[in-house]
Amino acid sequence: MFMNWTTRYANWSLVMNRLRELRLEHKERQIDLSVGVEIDTQDISRYERGVTLPSLKRLIIFADYYNVSIDYLVGRSDER
Repeated sequence: MFMNWTTRYANWSLVMNRLRELRLEHKERQIDLSVGVEIDTQDISRYERGVTLPSLKRLIIFADYYNVSIDYLVGRSDER
């Protein structure tokens, strides 16, 4: 059975928690993050609530913005 990378290699509940955790650690509101990464505030809200999943491109944007690895964001590592 074929599984794409989004279902096989990521813990999506951890992704939503880590995005929110990083935002709060930086004392940012969703609107602040939205401006910083040039992504719509509604999309950020959807990611944090687990309604939709960020694309690989957006995971890269978040990882660069917060200076963490993509592996950290998707739950493959606890090392930032």
